[in-house]
Amino acid sequence: MRSVRVLVCSILLLFPFAAGTAAADPPPTQEFPVPQLGTPGFLPDLQRWIDQVIPSPIQPNATDPAAELAALHAAVLPSAVGDPIFDEWPAGLEGLSPGDLIETRDITATAAWLTLVPIRSATLLKFRTDDSQGRPSYSTATLIVPATDWTGPGDRPVLVNNLPIDALGRKCTPGYSLAHGLSSQSSATEFIPPTTQLAVLRGYAVLVPDHQGPWMAYAEPYVAGHGILDAIRAVRGLDPVTYGASRFAMTGYSGGAIATNGAAKLIDSYAPELAEVIVGAALGGVPADFEMLSRTMNANLASGVFMAATFAIGRERPEILAAMNNLGRWVTTSVMKDTCLSIFAIPGILHLPIDVGANIADPLRSELATDIYEATRMQGMRSATPLYIYNGDQEWWIPAEGARNLYAEQCELGATAVYRGVLGEHLIGAATGYPEAMLWLDERLLGIPARGEC
Repeated sequence: MRSVRVLVCSILLLFPFAAGTAAADPPPTQEFPVPQLGTPGFLPDLQRWIDQVIPSPIQPNATDPAAELAALHAAVLPSAVGDPIFDEWPAGLEGLSPGDLIETRDITATAAWLTLVPIRSATLLKFRTDDSQGRPSYSTATLIVPATDWTGPGDRPVLVNNLPIDALGRKCTPGYSLAHGLSSQSSATEFIPPTTQLAVLRGYAVLVPDHQGPWMAYAEPYVAGHGILDAIRAVRGLDPVTYGASRFAMTGYSGGAIATNGAAKLIDSYAPELAEVIVGAALGGVPADFEMLSRTMNANLASGVFMAATFAIGRERPEILAAMNNLGRWVTTSVMKDTCLSIFAIPGILHLPIDVGANIADPLRSELATDIYEATRMQGMRSATPLYIYNGDQEWWIPAEGARNLYAEQCELGATAVYRGVLGEHLIGAATGYPEAMLWLDERLLGIPARGEC
């Protein structure tokens, strides 16, 4: 069996560049005993060994830990992409209400050929929102309008397509791709399944939120929920004549389901005026319970994705960053902080447990972890819009149990909900569950009331 030294060296080879300031003192020159795999106390010993042989990329500050944490937090945030609409923190956010427009940009020229079907316009919106703690922030979203007039009942409906962005860098967002064109950071999920394209062909306008916010807080449901609801507010404010009485429906799979779930549960408390506007939400492959995922996605091929989500939530909840050891600090201040799923999933090949990046024993069963599980579960919050929940019955990383528990909870709270178990694991389930979910959304957007099966 390989030694721990080889494992740590492998990680450092994957993440060679740090954005933070290197520690003043070089690593100690003496030899430290390397913890051996399989021995009692292996993981705590490994954590101590890592901090002994690897210096922090952030200058240690024993007299002011809060300042050290603030410096670390600044270093782990995503890099600027050179476009002010994504990068610039607007002045005077405190004076704006959530959903108020800050800036708009016509991006039809670049978005039209990426949409693949005829469109009239594509508009990039920047608007005020709240972060996970209720502090003023901003977000972006793209409104795509079909080339054809709407001939169905009522005003033109809007499908809110919450794509599984699942990324750490701003160039990985659909808004950036639609504004700047296809690149190596663009995700295949912008085209597969073709939700945007099918909706446009049906005559629906499509709203595509960059729901991870300016700090790219992947998997943080409050950031996503606030951003989605404020994107809807922004569209209604942009053109109240066209969209003031429109029906909006939301959809999302996997990482997009985290966002959709967050938005549905926050309607009542954050945007109650949208309760009659949002007519349904379809969510599939649902990561509804992070405590469950800590048991199914850690120390296996999914561990890179799980670690990235944990780190990204730490951008909004810095207490997570405070629990990282020096190896964790190097990784999260390196070029990895700007990567997309295809890159940060690679470390899963090593099957490393999240413990290797922590400075506390059993981090996934710690008091800190329990607090994060409770916050992100959003337990006891009823969806104010009908739900269509589906999940692959053969899922192993995101078990169907989590989706079924969400359905049971929403039924108990009095929500209108439907659950469908579909054939397949995560990728196959995305395909087998898709047609019925789209038919359900189509009925909602056409004004047909949803019926629950609780």
